[in-house]
Parts: sequence; structure tokens; C-alpha cells
Amino acid sequence: MDDMKTLPIVALMILLSACATVVGSGRSQTMLVPLETEMSLGAQAWDEALVEAKQITSGPDYEMVQRIGKRIAEAAPRLPGDNPANKFDWQFVLLDDPGTVNAWALPGGKSAVYSGLLQITQDEDSLAMVIGHEVFHALGRHGAERMTQGLGFSMVMQLAGMAVADMPPQEADTIMQALGMAGTYGGLMPFSRKHESEADEWGLYLAADAGYDPRTVIGLWERMAAANSGPRPPEFFSTHPSETTRIQRLQEAMPRALEIWRAAQSQGR
Repeated sequence: MDDMKTLPIVALMILLSACATVVGSGRSQTMLVPLETEMSLGAQAWDEALVEAKQITSGPDYEMVQRIGKRIAEAAPRLPGDNPANKFDWQFVLLDDPGTVNAWALPGGKSAVYSGLLQITQDEDSLAMVIGHEVFHALGRHGAERMTQGLGFSMVMQLAGMAVADMPPQEADTIMQALGMAGTYGGLMPFSRKHESEADEWGLYLAADAGYDPRTVIGLWERMAAANSGPRPPEFFSTHPSETTRIQRLQEAMPRALEIWRAAQSQGR
């Protein structure tokens, strides 16, 4: 076997052996991207995202975002497992964009909330549920895991391309297209939905541990569903679970979340 054929096989073996564990949930994940690299990419993306963004730097909404961010950042190191929280440089900003209903967090603890989201969250506890969700994406290293998955998918497609190289072009193209669709809809998208569900659950626990009422998350997702009532593709073809699925799973997680919240209250959080 020549070097061109050996290289992807060796790379695939490395990919399969690079195991890590998600903070909190304990789920095994394949990880090829070092935390330091991931955080460096996050810092670069942060600087780029804020170049033209208009920030809100005073007022009650700004103070609310800062208050939630501080409490979430203080709770983050209490999640069990291999926890990167103490290495994060926590920052939280409120962006002046009433037309955008969104929030995000980057590797390294830098998070943004768009002012349009406040129309849906409506109260501090509900906004804390969203920020907890986004922060857990960063703590769970979902971005680096997706990068690793993308690399693995590319390796598999490269190996498949070698395997069909001697077939008639039309037959080879059909096989490669089928493999691409199977990998996307049967692998990458379901894993993205798994990330979302994991962030829903553990973001809920994180916000509860920060002292925010987890029961507000149900109303939050009901309002999200009402705001997104237009036609959408089936969940199978989406990177995110439906609001109905989210609510069902959050209800299943609620007993534990309430225990965490009541324990936090008893400790003055």
C-alpha cells in the first residue's frame, strides 16, 4: 500500500483513539483540537464579531446580562468532570440588534446576547436559561468536537473515494453522493441535535445552580415555538431539535434541576 493510501488510514486510527469526556454529562467525545487552540480561535472570532457590532453598555438590560453572566461564570466550575471553566476569560456583552433573536458563546467564555432576544425571554430567569445553554456549548467543547467530526467525515469520504476510483464515473458519483447524504443526515445532523439537547439539559442545571428558577424554561420554549410558527423542515433534516422535543426533554430533566435550584437557594445563591 502506497503512502497516499496509508495516510488517511493512520489519520483515522488517530481520530478514533482521541477520546475525551464532556464536563457534567460524562459523555465520551472524540477530540483532536487542543483546548488552547480552541480558545485561541474563539478569541479571534470574538474580536471579529465585535468589530462592527453596536454594544449596549449601560441601563437595566445591560446590567441584567452582566448579572446573569457573573452568576453563570461562578457556577460553571462546579460542574463535575474535566472542566475547562477556570481557564476561561469570561465576558458577556449585549448587542443592540432588536431584529435578531439570538445569543451565542465562544470557546473561552465570551458570550453575546442580541437585544431582540429579550422580547422572547421577557424576564431574568428565562434569559439565564438561554445563557446557561450557550455557555454549556463552550464548556462541553461542542465546537471543537464538531471540528473533529468534520475532519473524520472528510477522512471517510477520502477513503471512499479511493475505494470507488476504479468504478465507472456515474456509478462512483452515485455512491459518493449517497455516502455524503448518509453522513450528513445520519451522522453530522443527529450529532448536532445531540449537542443541542446536551446544552439544553446541562445549561438548565448550570442556570439552576446559579440560582435561577428552572421552571421558567418551559414558558421560554413555548414562546420560542410561537415565534417560530412558520413552516419548517422535519426534525430529521435539522441541526436543532424541535421545540416540542426540547420541552419534553426539559420536563424530564426538571426534577433534578429543581433539586439543584433549591440547594443553591439554601446556600444563598
